[in-house]
Amino acid sequence: MKIPSSLSFLGLVPALTAAASLTQVTEDFGPNPRNVNFYIYVPDNLPANAPILVNPHWCHGTAQAAFQGSQWATLASQHGFIVIYPGTPATSTDQCWDVSSRETLTHEGGGDSLGIVSMVRWAVDKYQADESRVFATGVSSGGMMTQVLVGSYPDVFAAGAAFAGVPFGCFAPPGNNTGQFGYWNSDCATGSVTHSAEEWGNIVRAAYPGYDGWRPKLQIFHGMVDETVSYVNHVEAVKEWTNVLGLSETPEEVVEDTPLPGWTKSVYGPTGWLEAYSAAGVPHNIQVQENTALAFFQLNCTADCFSWGQGGPSGEQAGI
Repeated sequence: MKIPSSLSFLGLVPALTAAASLTQVTEDFGPNPRNVNFYIYVPDNLPANAPILVNPHWCHGTAQAAFQGSQWATLASQHGFIVIYPGTPATSTDQCWDVSSRETLTHEGGGDSLGIVSMVRWAVDKYQADESRVFATGVSSGGMMTQVLVGSYPDVFAAGAAFAGVPFGCFAPPGNNTGQFGYWNSDCATGSVTHSAEEWGNIVRAAYPGYDGWRPKLQIFHGMVDETVSYVNHVEAVKEWTNVLGLSETPEEVVEDTPLPGWTKSVYGPTGWLEAYSAAGVPHNIQVQENTALAFFQLNCTADCFSWGQGGPSGEQAGI
């Protein structure tokens, strides 16, 4: 099915010039069943044990466009972290990510998500990066993939920040979704797919049966007049992730006009393990808030930084 052209995000702000450059990795970097493209940005002065940020692009986008259309490379040079810019396979429909197949929605099951995780594992080994501080963020289809990554691979990602995305599993077609890599789920996009919190949580838990470990932190951002991916998906995502994280659906705190006028921040859980931002009057082409996500990931931290696997939403996490 043809994907709406409004997913192209042509209005993104160009990135500032950074000293290092975007490099394509062409060597074998591990399991990559869908032939996802691999681009990486490594700052010239990379510190020891550096974190990794994964930034999947939007529909009709490319790894190069994601690199040029955000501030992540500049921030990486400033704060000392690696950025992975995946590119969708040549066979993908309208350069959208596989967020619908059984493979991508299953831990080690295949699909685009496994190819991206292989990039992370390769980069950890190549650059001796900090495997406890791996993060994901994206907008639109990239926001959808961000929720897929933290859902299918909670043992890999420390946190995610998803802009204008959908809940994990929402894009899966009814019935057997095996091999459904390029499925555009209009029902999900228009807000017709709803579940109870427990049902949503079970969808995430089914991605990694038996997993009882730590779950990543998450931010979700959505425009309240999104014409392409209904704001209903934001409401459903709050239900999903509060259930997965064992948090109340009632926010601990609501802050108006942050990070921009007309945006409302809702904080869930005593340690803020889930943050949900509703942007009044904002359509699908939402303005990415790199600095808000950077602070949530603690990528601007130099000592006693956020680390995967310690505490989680129960409040035991040092520094949260």
